[in-house]
Amino acid sequence: MAKKCWIERDARKRRTVEKYAKLREELKAKGDYVGLSMLPRDASSTRTVNRCKVTGRRHGYLRRFKMSRLAFREMALHGLIPGVTKSSW
Repeated sequence: MAKKCWIERDARKRRTVEKYAKLREELKAKGDYVGLSMLPRDASSTRTVNRCKVTGRRHGYLRRFKMSRLAFREMALHGLIPGVTKSSW
């Protein structure tokens, strides 16, 4: 599992993005790049990272299920994800 501080840091970044979203949009529309540069770095949406809701892992993230491939596989094999079955042919 990911360190708790990494998960908290990502949550903080998401709150900052949400807080400055409208202001960033207005500054971009005006073309005021000096004003944009004065905002905090974490105000940009590209600073957020998709993390697994179960483990906090950031690599191997499946957007449809909002979890990493490892957590998805474990839950699917135990039958905890509705509609997902192990394929066999």
